Amino acid sequence: MWITKIRKPIIALAPMADMTDSPFCRVCREVEKSRKYKVKSKKFVVFREMVSSEAVVRGNEKTLKMCEFEEVERPIVLQLFGADAKVMRKATEIIVERFKPDGIDINMGCPVPKIAKKNQAGAALMKDHDRACEIVRELKKAKLGVPISVKTRLGWASDEEILEFAPKLEQAGADLISIHGRTKKQGYAGKANWERIGEVKKLLSIPVLANGDIKSREDIDKCLEVTGADGVMIGRAVLGNPWLLAKSEIINHKSKIGISGIVEVVLRHAELHEEHYRSLVSFRKHLVYYFKGVPGVKQWRQELVKVNNLEDLKNILQKITT
Repeated sequence: MWITKIRKPIIALAPMADMTDSPFCRVCREVEKSRKYKVKSKKFVVFREMVSSEAVVRGNEKTLKMCEFEEVERPIVLQLFGADAKVMRKATEIIVERFKPDGIDINMGCPVPKIAKKNQAGAALMKDHDRACEIVRELKKAKLGVPISVKTRLGWASDEEILEFAPKLEQAGADLISIHGRTKKQGYAGKANWERIGEVKKLLSIPVLANGDIKSREDIDKCLEVTGADGVMIGRAVLGNPWLLAKSEIINHKSKIGISGIVEVVLRHAELHEEHYRSLVSFRKHLVYYFKGVPGVKQWRQELVKVNNLEDLKNILQKITT
């Protein structure tokens, strides 16, 4: 089980829709393994972007491709969303048999209306404890041979809801819980309540990962101190900054490696992205993050968000670095 094998405190890359795909996760691993950064820590764990359980069961090719990964990405956890326990079990059985991930994560925190309202999945499960626990129990009954974890929030409207919800998830059989320190109602506004996550940690015997407002190595240390959690899960702060996941003696932010270091990683990420998607159109969003706040790049921003292929990107990067 990856949970017991990985070094503590656990550092996890959060699942982010349209972002934590195979090319991005691979480049994060390459940054971690690069000798130039003198990384000491063992691997962080990758939680890949969520996929629809219904689509997996239907055999949707696009969805199944999203589940593919390279061995270098391990330890890797694939995340599913859905509201029907039987369908979730069938989808999980398909994924474990076909792709053999190190773990399965159930999304119980996504606030997007298409997921939470239309499909009654994601954050909607925080309002239906019986259904949420039924899903966990069903997956555990399948005896998949991998840990079953849950990613959730503090609640739908109140941040006290998690104090009742989390113990129920543990009792249902969850092996680990990741908690974003906001409610569904908050979305991504306001401040993450690390103190509340700390209260939850005291109620549980299974590992807890704290998520929300972690933007630096200092934030990681502070969050662990406040929550007493077994680790942290980092999301948006890693976009354009894969160096944050590497517990290094000399770097923990792109501002410390200079423009040449950023360009080197951008090109490698772009190569992997083009190889995977046969285009760089969907890579444009990553470029915005990589060069956010980097001095001297503002004048090239309009060109960066119009790249179509690797040659376009190389031409712009040459202008930026000369």
